[in-house]
Amino acid sequence: MPDIEVRPARPTEFEAVAGLRWRWVAERDGLPDHERAAFVREFAAWVRENAATHRCLVLVRDGEVMGMAFLAITARVPSPLAFSRASGDLQCVYVVPEVRDGGLGGRLIDTTLRLAAELGLERVTVHSSERAVPTYERQGFALSPLLLQIKPRETAATAPPASHPPPPATQPPPKPGTHPRDP
Repeated sequence: MPDIEVRPARPTEFEAVAGLRWRWVAERDGLPDHERAAFVREFAAWVRENAATHRCLVLVRDGEVMGMAFLAITARVPSPLAFSRASGDLQCVYVVPEVRDGGLGGRLIDTTLRLAAELGLERVTVHSSERAVPTYERQGFALSPLLLQIKPRETAATAPPASHPPPPATQPPPKPGTHPRDP
């Protein structure tokens, strides 16, 4: 039986995590291989620089990094009931295809959620692919009718109009002296 563990990534594994990120996007969108080395180097540096706000966990099988997950932590505005508040967002959950469908993604998510509980996070959100929705649901995630989102460039001024009835047709104002309330 292979030795499998899920734990915080070690600095020596950041390049492997970057390689997983590259592989994931390449699987989905296709990427040119000639830029991979630069991406891996810069991504590993990003992981180091953002370690306080983006906790990286890895799934390791027989010493090889086979999966990853990030828990992005966001401080929340204090309230009179709890001055120190934070929430989390589960990001970049990925398991290599050759070990998928064996419950390892669930173990990765479960360990990340235990970390969120240890940190006292109020809630954890996730943006999922359709394929992964059942996995997240098995871990207790559910749709939230109160979670709204907008693309940052899409503001009230530029967003398509909401589905409201069109305004009434405008009529020119009556001529002075012709409206019943005019003297």
